[in-house]
Amino acid sequence: MFPLRRNRRLRSNEAIRSLVQETIITPNDFLVPLFVVEGKNIKEEIASMPNYFRYSLDLLEKEVKELWQMGLKSVLLFVKVPENLKDNRGTEALNPEGLMQRAVKTVKNVVPEMLIMTDVALDPYSAYGHDGIVENGQILNDASTEVLAKMALSHAQAGADFVAPSDMMDGRILKMRETLENEGFTNTGIMSYSAKYASAFYGPFRDALDSAPVDAKDIPKDKRSYQMDPANRTEAIKETQMDIDEGADIVMVKPGLCYLDIVRDLKNTFEVPVAVYQVSGEYAMIKAASEKGWLDHDAVVLEQTLAIKRAGADMIASYFAKDVVKLIS
Repeated sequence: MFPLRRNRRLRSNEAIRSLVQETIITPNDFLVPLFVVEGKNIKEEIASMPNYFRYSLDLLEKEVKELWQMGLKSVLLFVKVPENLKDNRGTEALNPEGLMQRAVKTVKNVVPEMLIMTDVALDPYSAYGHDGIVENGQILNDASTEVLAKMALSHAQAGADFVAPSDMMDGRILKMRETLENEGFTNTGIMSYSAKYASAFYGPFRDALDSAPVDAKDIPKDKRSYQMDPANRTEAIKETQMDIDEGADIVMVKPGLCYLDIVRDLKNTFEVPVAVYQVSGEYAMIKAASEKGWLDHDAVVLEQTLAIKRAGADMIASYFAKDVVKLIS
């Protein structure tokens, strides 16, 4: 009791604060999301995500080399698909010479040791901007999982180390795991977006890939029939348990900061690595506020990253990965 115990002794100077710090950030904590586009010599800034870019394959090579030199060893790939290649069944997603497949090969050719995770969902390939096949105003579950499993296999064949299904269709993890096993890809991992919420924080990401749901008759206007209700907590436990039972190696919570209670729930409940996606809206808010001079950009970025890891994240998919590594080094 006070005065025998004075807690401020352990906060009295930088040396002691560093010595007793409980949460440590390193480059090994990050997955770096990368957006890829067709073309050559393209590095185009995403308007709603200042200082974040889409890369053509030739410039993707340079970016991946820089990441590796910084100690960032894992990337999460997304592709912006040309409009003329989009349809309702994600046909282009299965093209062995598609943009995603070529992006995987590009990264592996440049830095063979880089861990590659690939986004598995139909929305970048969908004419309607949905993560599944649309029919009569509904998102078809089982037909969608068939395509998603073939998509995951195509990524594995291209050289992906992990596939990362972000669609939230029921049963898609089992279908993917069985497909990968049957084709001999027993070492290809699955990082499942197990607790992905129907969040308002995804807007800038959809700008980056032009993947928002279209406003048209008989097309669901949002993704609430498959992504989770932000009001629900115990549902995340059920969803995650099912994914683990079906073969997921890593589970993810998305978005990050507003769902740290879910992160802690999963970390306390399951004995698998937990990933967190610090999403585009979280990135954009910090950028906008700091540009106005309302926030200290670097201090807030570090604080949010620490909060996510403190909550239980084993890895963080973050657009701030390079920024944080520069700050902590």
